[in-house]
Amino acid sequence: MTSIESDGRHGKPSTTYSKTGPRRSADPWYSGITRRGRLRTKFLLSLLLVSAFLTCSTLLVVRHRIQVQAREQIREGLQDSVVTFRVFQQLRDPFWARSAALMADLPSLKALMTSEDPRTIQDGAAFFWRTVRGDPGDPAPAGGSDLLALAGRDGKLVALYTTPSATLPVYEAGELLQQSLRKGETRDWWFGNGHLLQVFMQPIYAGETQYGVLVLGYEINGNLAANVGQVASSQVAFRYGPTVVVSTLPSSQREELQKQNATLRSPGDGASLTDIDLGRERFLATSTELLPGSSTPVSLVVLKSYDEATRVLRSLNQWLLGLGLTAILAGSLLVYLISDTFTRPLANLVGGVHALEKGDFDYPLEARGNDEVSELTESFDRMRRSLQSTQQELLQAERLATIGRMASTVSHDLRHSLSAILAYAEFLAEGSLGESRRVEYYQEIRQAVNQMTEQLRALLEFSKAKAIYRPVRANLADVVKRAIQTVKARPEFVGIRILSSIDAASEAWFDRGSLERVFHNLILNACEAVPHDSGLIEVSSSATPDGVEIRIADNGAGIPLEIRERVFQPFVTSGKDNGIGLGLAVVQKIVQDHGGQVSVERTGDTGTVLRISLPATALDTQAAGRGAA
Repeated sequence: MTSIESDGRHGKPSTTYSKTGPRRSADPWYSGITRRGRLRTKFLLSLLLVSAFLTCSTLLVVRHRIQVQAREQIREGLQDSVVTFRVFQQLRDPFWARSAALMADLPSLKALMTSEDPRTIQDGAAFFWRTVRGDPGDPAPAGGSDLLALAGRDGKLVALYTTPSATLPVYEAGELLQQSLRKGETRDWWFGNGHLLQVFMQPIYAGETQYGVLVLGYEINGNLAANVGQVASSQVAFRYGPTVVVSTLPSSQREELQKQNATLRSPGDGASLTDIDLGRERFLATSTELLPGSSTPVSLVVLKSYDEATRVLRSLNQWLLGLGLTAILAGSLLVYLISDTFTRPLANLVGGVHALEKGDFDYPLEARGNDEVSELTESFDRMRRSLQSTQQELLQAERLATIGRMASTVSHDLRHSLSAILAYAEFLAEGSLGESRRVEYYQEIRQAVNQMTEQLRALLEFSKAKAIYRPVRANLADVVKRAIQTVKARPEFVGIRILSSIDAASEAWFDRGSLERVFHNLILNACEAVPHDSGLIEVSSSATPDGVEIRIADNGAGIPLEIRERVFQPFVTSGKDNGIGLGLAVVQKIVQDHGGQVSVERTGDTGTVLRISLPATALDTQAAGRGAA
């Protein structure tokens, strides 16, 4: 029989081994082993539950965010498509109206209409039909009219010419003409024989007498729909009342759209979206009226495939699910293998903690191996020894406080950008990405790199002991203008108005590049503080006896109260996802090196005004090279 006795100094229990196996002792050591077994089970169950919860939560959040983002992008795209077509229609309609007016004013046409003979007018109208069609040998010349009609002074149709693709019976054209004349409008929409035409009417006068009406029509056909769909990168359909006249959709989906007419019964203004299922594909659609106020509405419907836009979501779900399951299995196996390994030395470490609590710095600690628990034991032992020189460590920590704060801030912001670069780089590695997605991810990576470069550049500039300036006497207007152009080039600030009123006499001695950076930082901060849809920033200057003052005013929410007194100190920032808080510190350093001052003149709920004063005299040679120190 082999015996392992307890070390009374350490207070460890004993276990006696016999040929039949270990015998349980009466002390708590064995119960500690059972507790460690339960702890391992708790680790396993906790890891499984936490991993499953995090995986499911991440999957749901990511799915929801991508769905919201995809829907918003589709909404903006559809709205842009409607606006584009409206602009196109506003440019095209006056052109066709002028064409009709010019033709109605032709002396030859007036002479023809004064004959008031239907057969003569019908035969003579052929010449004008060839004129508006262009090349008579081309059956469908580009930009030509698809319909020419002439009516007598009584409004009855006397001549009608149409292209083969827009054939319209004479009696039906006559009825449509009568309806349009009763409306008293110069333009209208005709729908007959399955064709939708936009018509422009112009009275024909000879002297003071009206002898008839000229009608020019242009068909809404498949070519126009295809062109509109190509520009909009979407599917489009033109409807006359409940009837889908022409569409870029396949025939099966066009029939489904016709059946689901009730969903789009009331055309909107292009801002609202409607979910439509066409076959097995889901679309988001919006519509706009082409003839507001008409009894039978003519509308344009623009549709974008929602399934195609969210195709990446299904792939992302599979990746997240696979990674989650892999993490759960690997983590469970790892915890199972190492739990018993680190729970035993933890008991020794806990004994040392209790001894330290009682003031015993000599309690022996055993650190075996090179795993994390052993490192923790060694670290605890070193900590005990270091407590004897606490005062010295505190003084050293005070000296390193500023460096630690800087490193923490910079590493946090760089890690944020690096995480974005890593994520989008992984997305780019997928072979199924479309070109638009690749360009989008490339732009995101490029933006993250630019942010990192800007942060490092600000940090390096702030840390320079000496700055080299090359001052020249120049007007401030050019520098301010360049700074404004640089900021306005960023797409997120396109809705912000930036006004500049720099006096022509606002001249000073300054280094162009450094002062441009000052205005760029201040205007950029103002853009980030104002609403992006109604923001207003004003840059103005005024001459003073000592030089020139420049004010930058915005209508934002003002500087937060907790940082107003420290706004020009390094690493002070608020409300920004990116940025290390050096922008205003760099501004102050550059302005002071130029012999000037920068300050907050006013801030509050109505906005903020920053004032910069620069001397009119040349920089002193030594002052030009003076650093922040």
